[in-house]
Amino acid sequence: MRFGLDGDRVAFRDAARDLLARRCGPEVVRAAWSGPPDPRPWQGLTEMGVLSLMAPESSGGLGLDETFLAPVIEEAGWAGLPQPLTATALVAAPLGVADAMVATDLGGPLVPGAGYAEAFLMETGGGLRLYRRDEVDVEPVDTVDRARHCGRVRPTGPGAAVTADPAAAARAFDRGALGTAAELVGLARRMLDLAVGHVTERRQFGRPVGSFQAVKHQLAEARLQIHFAAPAVTYAAYALANRLEDASPSVSTAKWLAGRAAAVCGRAALQCHGAIGYTVEADLHLFLKRSWALTRTWGDGDHHADRVASALGL
Repeated sequence: MRFGLDGDRVAFRDAARDLLARRCGPEVVRAAWSGPPDPRPWQGLTEMGVLSLMAPESSGGLGLDETFLAPVIEEAGWAGLPQPLTATALVAAPLGVADAMVATDLGGPLVPGAGYAEAFLMETGGGLRLYRRDEVDVEPVDTVDRARHCGRVRPTGPGAAVTADPAAAARAFDRGALGTAAELVGLARRMLDLAVGHVTERRQFGRPVGSFQAVKHQLAEARLQIHFAAPAVTYAAYALANRLEDASPSVSTAKWLAGRAAAVCGRAALQCHGAIGYTVEADLHLFLKRSWALTRTWGDGDHHADRVASALGL
């Protein structure tokens, strides 16, 4: 049995990867720490159809599923895209919310993208409502990753009902956790790439640092964690797309493994960089701090471990 992406999904992922490589370099992520994110990466993803990929065809979308979008979100994680792609394309779009950058509180009380989102998908007693920007008050909150422009959001207007079905809200949460897991896998890959690049160039005792056995073992362990997490994300996307019975525990498994992969890769990258890795001038901190933030949103490790244990009857 072959478990992987087919040609269409690979082509869509690769197109997104190329676009983000051109338009969302580290300088774009760094600039978002002190001001609104550069709109060009988001515009490019919009033109590609990424934001409407999972929107129903009746709403002008492509009507595709999670297995197409999760690989793209992994690439957004690798690039460090500041905008709320998971909330917009994976959480809100399947509910028919289109043509807006969406922030949501489903992943936790601190809402990423609150500083510049155009619409807000908010949980209200088990259901979901959509609010325009002029229908909410936003309290900016400084977080470890300032590029996300988080805030606490309080509705002040009536908003519009999206769904009153608790099951639909639960599925929206699972899609958000899946997207966050995919972003974490992308971040883990990026931090490992940065570590490998650094130890290849840095030399001690006349040899590249990466030639030392202890460094090789550390980076091999980091790569192993990515190889554990990435297939779990792929399967969770498949399970959600096909409404399988194990979809929710599969999402939790993916989120837990992806968080672990990002933690192991981040720690290895930081140790390989040495003191320079702690500085804001190093690109590593942009991705390391994003991984710290995402590991704790859309359910932390304990939350998802408990969900898996409950599904297993433990």
